[in-house]
Amino acid sequence: MTISLYDLTVPNYLQALGGASGFLRKGLEFCEKEGTDPDEVVKSRLAGDMLPFSFQIASIAHHSAGAIEGIQQGEFRPPQDPGTWSYSDLQRVVEEAREKLRNVSPEAVNGCAGKDIVFHLGKHQLPFTVENFLLSFSFPNFYFHVTTAYDLLRLRGVPLGKVDYLGQMRMKM
Repeated sequence: MTISLYDLTVPNYLQALGGASGFLRKGLEFCEKEGTDPDEVVKSRLAGDMLPFSFQIASIAHHSAGAIEGIQQGEFRPPQDPGTWSYSDLQRVVEEAREKLRNVSPEAVNGCAGKDIVFHLGKHQLPFTVENFLLSFSFPNFYFHVTTAYDLLRLRGVPLGKVDYLGQMRMKM
């Protein structure tokens, strides 16, 4: 069986985004139950020198739907977190990324195979092939930020488990 670039990326992004959507929902329910303002979560950090929860969620969307847009355009830049998002804004950002990915065709992604993409980081330009960009740069970043967002909610006491992180697994039926 041959596996395509689309098969390696979009279904995995959608699975993890589904998990993120679910753990964001559970985080909101927890805040409501505890009488906590969910917007306090938006600014939370694992460590003082790490970016806040809002950046973690912005990066989840950016390194999934944004990465697919980037490979089609041939360039990618770091994610932007306006710093003014509410918890509900972050939920919307995840849902928008899911919707964008649901609308991406396998042909659109597979047609990018073998092409070049440049990651612009300030004055620096990091050249990649599309495959190496997705598999060695964007995927690790994506999963790092999903994990960090999950961990921030766990740190605040949200009752989450591994199944919440995994999202809807694609099992053989």
